[in-house]
Amino acid sequence: MNKINLDDTIAAVSTPPGTSGIGIVRLSGVDALSIIEKLFVPVRKNKPLRSHAVHYGHIVFENETVDEVLVMVMKAPNSYTRQDVVEINCHGGICAVRAVLHAVFKCGARPAEPGEFTKRAFLNGRIDLSQAEAVMDIINAPTDLSHKTALHQLEGRLSKKIKTYRQALLTLAAHIEASIDYPEHDMDDMTSNETGETIQPLNMQLKALYKTADTGKIVREGIQTVIVGTPNVGKSSLLNYFVDEERAIVTDIPGTTRDSLHEFINLNGIPVKIVDTAGIRDTSDVIEKMGVTRSLQYAKEADLILLVIDGAKNLCQDDMDILHFVKEHNKKVLVLINKIDLPQVADLSAVYAYVPETFVISLSVKDDLGLDTLYEKINTLFFDGVVTMADDMVVINDRMKHHLWNAIQSLDAVLNTVASGMSIDFITIDLMDAYQHLGFVIGESVEEDIIDKIFADFCLGK
Repeated sequence: MNKINLDDTIAAVSTPPGTSGIGIVRLSGVDALSIIEKLFVPVRKNKPLRSHAVHYGHIVFENETVDEVLVMVMKAPNSYTRQDVVEINCHGGICAVRAVLHAVFKCGARPAEPGEFTKRAFLNGRIDLSQAEAVMDIINAPTDLSHKTALHQLEGRLSKKIKTYRQALLTLAAHIEASIDYPEHDMDDMTSNETGETIQPLNMQLKALYKTADTGKIVREGIQTVIVGTPNVGKSSLLNYFVDEERAIVTDIPGTTRDSLHEFINLNGIPVKIVDTAGIRDTSDVIEKMGVTRSLQYAKEADLILLVIDGAKNLCQDDMDILHFVKEHNKKVLVLINKIDLPQVADLSAVYAYVPETFVISLSVKDDLGLDTLYEKINTLFFDGVVTMADDMVVINDRMKHHLWNAIQSLDAVLNTVASGMSIDFITIDLMDAYQHLGFVIGESVEEDIIDKIFADFCLGK
C-alpha cells in the first residue's frame, strides 16, 4: 500500500469537470484551516470561521480575487475524514475551479489520490472497509434499488452484524482457552456443548447471508443480458423497444447487425445490461462470421440469454444449434417467440425439448404484445418475483463473498470436530480462522494491497 502521510493536507475537486452552477474544492488535513485562513476573505471580517457553518466571501491569492465563494469548515473529529476538512464552493466551470485549486496547492496542500478522502476516513476509524466500498457504490448506483442497498451498507447494517458474529467467536475462543488452561475443572463436555450451541445458529446465519451474494451482485452490477438469434427475427427491434429509441438499425436484409450494441435499462429497479448481437448463422462472409463468433462469446458470459425465434417461420438448423448451445452451457434462457401478429408456423415442440415451456414467451415487439410478460419473467427468474431489500443485508461484491465462504468452511470444520467427539484443543484454530475472515469482510484485518486496489477505483475528491 502506498504509505499515506496523515499529517499532510490533501486537496481535490469533488464535483465533475465541466460547466455547472457550483464547483467544490475539498481539503483535508492538519493544515486545512491555516490554508483557508490564508486564502479566504470573509465579507464579515474579524469573525472566526466557526465549524459546521457556511461563510460567504472571496478567495484572494497574491492580492487578486480568484472567485466569490461559500466556505464550509468542519473541524476534527466531526468530519468525513476525522481530520480538519474545508469545502470551498466556487462557481462551476473549468477556469474558476482550477484557479481555486491552484491557489490551495500554492498554499501547501498536495493533490489527493483517487479515493484518498474515503481512505483517510477508513484509516482513521470513521468507517470500515465495507462502508468505504458502499460509498463508491452509492456514487455509481444505476437504480433506486442499488442506491438503497448501498446506503444500507454505508449505514453499517452489515458491519454491525459481522462485529456481533466476531464477538461471539472471540468469547467462545476465550472459554475454550480457559478450559485448556485449567484442565482440573474438567470442562470439556460443557465447552463442546457450548461450542455447538453457539456455532450452529451463527453458521446458519452466515450461510443465509452468503446466499445473498448473487442477488447483491446483480443489484450492484446489473443482469448481463444478451439477445441472440438468427438474422431478421427481431433482435434489434427488441433492443429498440427496451431503450425506447431507434438505437439499432432495423431492415429486412439479413446480417444488418454485424457488431454488438450495448445498452442499459432499469427494470423495476433492477439494472439490466443488454447486448444486441449479430445474427447467428452459418455464413461465408468474413466480417459477419467475426460478429457471430463475438455473439457466441457474449452468450457464454451472460447471466441471461434472450433467444429470439421467428414464430412465423419454420425452425431452421441455426435455431436448433443455438438451443443446443444454450443447453450445453447451462445458461439461464428465455425463448421469445416473436411475430405472433403473423400466422404462426414454428413447431414449438422442438423448443420444449431444450427449454421448459414456462421459459418460452410468445410476443410481438412490433405490436407491443407480451412484453409485460417478458419483464415479469425476467424479474421472477432472478428474484422469485420479490425485489424488496429495504430491510435486508446483502453481500455486494466478490471480496466479501470469498471471505464469508472461508469463514463458513472454518465453522463447518469446528462443528465436525465437535460432532466427532475430538478434543476441544482442535477447535481453536478453525474458530480463529473464521474470526479472521469475518474481519477481512469489514477490514478489521486486511492485506494492504487489497486496500490499495479498492480505493484506486474511487474518483478524485471522494
